[in-house]
Amino acid sequence: MAVNEWINGYLEAILDSKSSNIEENKVDLREQGHFNPTKYFVEEVVTGVDETDLHRTWIKVVATRNTRERSSRLENMCWRIWHLARKKKQLEWEDFQRVAKRKFEREQGRIDVREDMSEDMSESEKGDIGDLGESPNKTYQHTASNLEGWSDDKKEKKLYIVLISLHGLVRGENMELGRDSDTGGQIKYVVELARALAKMPGVYRVDLFTRQVLSPEVDWSYGEPTEMLSAGSDDPDDDVGESSGAYIIRIPFGPRDKYLRKELLWHHIQEFVDGALAHILNMSTALGEQIGGGHPIWPYVIHGHYADAGDSAAILSGALNVPMVLTGHSLGRNKLEQLLKQGRQSKEDINSTYRIMRRIEAEELSLDAAELVITSTRQEVDEQWGLYDGFDVKLEKVLRARARQGVDCHGRFMPRMAVIPPGMDFSKVIQEANEADGDPPLTNTEGSSPKTVPPIWSEVMRFLTNPHKPMILALSRPDPKKNITTLLKAFGECHSLRELANLTLIMGNRDDIDEMSAGNACVLTTVLKLVDKYDLYGQVAFPKHHKQNDVPEIYRLAAKTKGVFINPALVEPFGLTLIEAAAHGLPMVATKNGGPVDIHRALNNGLLIDPHDQQGIANSLLKLLSEKTMWQECQKSGWKNIHLFSWPEHCHTYLTRVASCRMRHPAWKTDTPADGMPKEESLNDSLRDVQDASLLLSIDGDRSYSINDSSDGGGDIQDQVKIVMSKMKKPQSSDKIGEMSSNSNNNNLSKYPVLRKRRKLIVIAVDCYDSKGEPEKTMISVIQETFSAIKLDSRLDKGVGVAISTAMPLSELVEFLKNGNIKVNEFDAVVCSSGSEVYYPGTCEENDELYPDPDYASHVEYRWGSDGIKKTAWRLMNTPEDQDGKSGKPSKVIEEDVRSSNSHCLSFLIKDVEKARKVDDLRQKFRMRGLRCHLMYCRNSTRMQVIPLLASRAQALRFFFVRWRLNVANMYVLLGLTGDTDYEELISGTHKTLILKGIVKTGSEELLRTSGSYYKEDIVPEDSPRVAYLNATKAEDIASALVGLSKCDT
Repeated sequence: MAVNEWINGYLEAILDSKSSNIEENKVDLREQGHFNPTKYFVEEVVTGVDETDLHRTWIKVVATRNTRERSSRLENMCWRIWHLARKKKQLEWEDFQRVAKRKFEREQGRIDVREDMSEDMSESEKGDIGDLGESPNKTYQHTASNLEGWSDDKKEKKLYIVLISLHGLVRGENMELGRDSDTGGQIKYVVELARALAKMPGVYRVDLFTRQVLSPEVDWSYGEPTEMLSAGSDDPDDDVGESSGAYIIRIPFGPRDKYLRKELLWHHIQEFVDGALAHILNMSTALGEQIGGGHPIWPYVIHGHYADAGDSAAILSGALNVPMVLTGHSLGRNKLEQLLKQGRQSKEDINSTYRIMRRIEAEELSLDAAELVITSTRQEVDEQWGLYDGFDVKLEKVLRARARQGVDCHGRFMPRMAVIPPGMDFSKVIQEANEADGDPPLTNTEGSSPKTVPPIWSEVMRFLTNPHKPMILALSRPDPKKNITTLLKAFGECHSLRELANLTLIMGNRDDIDEMSAGNACVLTTVLKLVDKYDLYGQVAFPKHHKQNDVPEIYRLAAKTKGVFINPALVEPFGLTLIEAAAHGLPMVATKNGGPVDIHRALNNGLLIDPHDQQGIANSLLKLLSEKTMWQECQKSGWKNIHLFSWPEHCHTYLTRVASCRMRHPAWKTDTPADGMPKEESLNDSLRDVQDASLLLSIDGDRSYSINDSSDGGGDIQDQVKIVMSKMKKPQSSDKIGEMSSNSNNNNLSKYPVLRKRRKLIVIAVDCYDSKGEPEKTMISVIQETFSAIKLDSRLDKGVGVAISTAMPLSELVEFLKNGNIKVNEFDAVVCSSGSEVYYPGTCEENDELYPDPDYASHVEYRWGSDGIKKTAWRLMNTPEDQDGKSGKPSKVIEEDVRSSNSHCLSFLIKDVEKARKVDDLRQKFRMRGLRCHLMYCRNSTRMQVIPLLASRAQALRFFFVRWRLNVANMYVLLGLTGDTDYEELISGTHKTLILKGIVKTGSEELLRTSGSYYKEDIVPEDSPRVAYLNATKAEDIASALVGLSKCDT
């Protein structure tokens, strides 16, 4: 069994390197009179591939005792080679077709943009966007000459910044870096970024959001809700308040007693969003009381790190209407491209293992919402983000120029890219001068203190026969892409290098290789075999354990021996360890693929290598170690330029870039809570609101009072309530009333929605439509039974409101309800047109005209370009594609549905559903044209509706939370078993979901995803205590189910 596993490993290695040789040297064995497929394949493998290990494996197979068994094994091995070779060729062909199709679609998108903007486009712009050929030599450039630098005069700003990093184990001290693939350099980066930002002038508080983990598998500290990282600015002149500084905020989401790898977190993302939103709202209120004069201090920016946090930040920034920033760290499309090129797995297998398509969609959504994307290197912009639908370097250049000149972009947008290298804390780095001639003392000598040699030095040196030789140091996870095995082969096969130096491999922490993940275990096993093969005992160190605070000592040890640091990764997104090594005086040898190119350009302290060139790696190491003058010059150059990567430098550039974003935050046009309070409100309801710590009542329009406010600095609770109530009873002046009635031509806007009094909200979002898209009477029955259910149980009747959420426009909904003898003003809120409009009919009489909430309208306006979207939707839908992706003959698949359209909703009737494109296909093409929107099929696949990016039925619920402080966790959403294509978004989150079986016969979900897209289970949790199913629709059953859901563990 072990032999077979060994064979499989080397077959994979052959296919990775020179597998083509297996089939290039073909021999016609039929002419010799005999055809022996076993001998043919074995000879081709052994002679066509220069690989000693494979030959050794073959010899072991030959040496088996039983001749029949030997032939069987050889036959099996040979046919596996043939099968894998065929599979790899097939995958390479599919990959070629996919890339060609994508290139064509990108070019078609540019043509459409040029046509739409040609009327007011300059000749130079037409040339930029019209050049359809790829320009690999052109790099992304963005001038920052017009940006005002961040300086000490920004102290008065008092900013609140939110960072998000979800996966892995995050804490401020004793970070377990390398514990698993999710707890790596990103964890250290975000923690240090939070600390550094909190020390910058003008930054008051930084919150780093991550997942709370209460699993017995991990340390208890990861279950602490809050951890303080720093107390804030070190400047004594800065105002350090009670909530200032940097904090880790751990939000519970997903199973609390399990530590999950990042691939299993996707369907819990919305749960995190709702929990984070609750914290931000409470913190904004608290900061407003401390430093905002009673006005909430909204986040200055929400910054997502990696795809999962980017997805969360996009939803959060949309709910709060604040700017979003994204750092990808490593990108899904780039990983997918690399895995496909290896030819070992199909796209479906990769997707199943890594949830790669869900990750890519999260990155695309992040590009839709982000104002700014921060990258570590230019290579990341050109070669990695350039793979995404949502970013086109050429189109970004045109749109940026037009925006700068104030020219209409027709609703098109591309996020700005900013190259900001990560920072590093140099406060503990001591640059030690070169010692006098002779080897530095590495071990304790007679009379010396035992503390002079750090423990990690002893742990490393116990592997080495002569620890005084220069040390080649590599520090990374034992991940195949880190290319450690190639480094070990280069060292083992270069006799001069082995005589000159030692090799130290710091490969994370391990207890038992068998308990590690398959990829990491495979690398470590190969390392052990190579050490044995080349007889490197006494020359290679590979300690099992190290702590985070041991890493600087490891760098110091390598520097004392006049060694070098090497990063031989196949692709390195940035290379933070290269900067750390340079700060400790180590020259570098690093891969030429990725971030090290920019680091080398800045520091000029070493050599770049091709990670596939084993001999080149050995030659570069030998050159840098043997030429002492070159080594010293590299060390000095690194020390001289290292300040370019300091955290203050990083944060200065970061804040300068963020300040150039389009700043926005919640701003309400309608009246504040105390103004225009409805007469029918009871005193008890009003007092409950006064005592609600999360609800601030605006008394005089200039200042907000809370229950903790006091006009004289003292007084008890009853006195404060009397002050509030006396101010609430004051009649408004005629001038004030006249001013309010003229605002937006709506005399109802001064009325405060009853929704704000509710403690719970039941949202009916059942999508019952017939084949023509008309609402079915079943929906009337569900509504009536729901109202009856509320009255049946006293626990539901008290403080519970009802809302309806639908794809229908208001006029059609009102008419439908009227036919069922239901008054629209029985609802506290109505979400219409798939979430593009919100109404509050509970504030109006039965026949009063309803007006959409202007606050919600301005909230979702962001990046809404209806004209460009309308043209593109019409063109794409009415011009179908053939199997090769080429445009076919125009046909009328859709026509405009004027009745269902509004200023924030473009509705189209589907004339031929068989020719309708899937949602993710349309979304891709919209993104390639710079259009950001939320599109869906609804009403039993009879309508296609396109609404603003920040609008949706799910986001409308979060708007109620932000605007009226009605917590999403206190909402109950009623759905069918299927629905419109936004149906899945309504299931996940901290709200409770009641799914009524047998109500909705057919929905529109079949038009959501194409084959090969992400899975439904990546969005919807399979087993959640917040989701219940109900076979019956009687009032008693609904009431019982709702009460049961209210008791679920939140």
